[in-house]
Amino acid sequence: MASETYSHGHHRSVVDAHAVRTAQDCAAYLLPELTPGTSVLDVGCGPGSITAGFAALVAPGSVTGLDSSEDVLVSARSGAAARGLDNASFVAGNVYDLDFPDETFDVVHAHQVLQHLMDPVAALREMRRVARPGGLVAVRDADFSGMIWHPPTPELAQWMRIYQEIARGNSAEPDAGRHLLGWALEAGFTDVVPSSSNWLYATPEERRAFAGSWSERILHSAFAEQSLDRGLADRQELERLAAGWQEWSAAPDGWFLIPCAELLLRV
Repeated sequence: MASETYSHGHHRSVVDAHAVRTAQDCAAYLLPELTPGTSVLDVGCGPGSITAGFAALVAPGSVTGLDSSEDVLVSARSGAAARGLDNASFVAGNVYDLDFPDETFDVVHAHQVLQHLMDPVAALREMRRVARPGGLVAVRDADFSGMIWHPPTPELAQWMRIYQEIARGNSAEPDAGRHLLGWALEAGFTDVVPSSSNWLYATPEERRAFAGSWSERILHSAFAEQSLDRGLADRQELERLAAGWQEWSAAPDGWFLIPCAELLLRV
């Protein structure tokens, strides 16, 4: 398989944004299945904040976080150690070729991962391979075209267009949410429980944090690099987009909603 590019990259602004995610706000649909003693593989764990949440819930069960970036795993290990979690471990790996025997884990989880892959169906099949019979594969992904915001601003509209071009230029699918069910069926799953949930940024504090993150990412992360390299925007346009995010966050009626699709796939 051709080499893949992670559209967000691992700039500090990206890692910091992902590190505030929790098991509660990102995997509520899965939490009732996580009982003490459960073994979990968290694919695409990033800085490991969700992984750590799982570890706290399943102890004395174990959780393994896997990511393609060894650099981001340094943050994951540090975070788990700071929380005193000795049942969480982290390894570098490839979702298409998981270095585990068949039927190893009770739960195999991936949060906001399939949208970045060239072949999400192959990834789902490999995740199923390492799940035990009767266990679960659990996935959650956003749908970029389904995102809504207010007030409408040309800068956010252009940001959305550029991000989708970046993602599709990387052979990824930014509208993964609407495709999850089809991908799961194509991968051979038959016992499927679909659901959905949202992220909402509407309080002044939420807007400031969300806009601040994206303003920095637009100027300094892989978003900036790929936009410039592919001729999707120049530096002046990126500065304007970043300022547009700050203007949006200052609106007293500002609102940004991210819809996410979720699947519990029984093996």
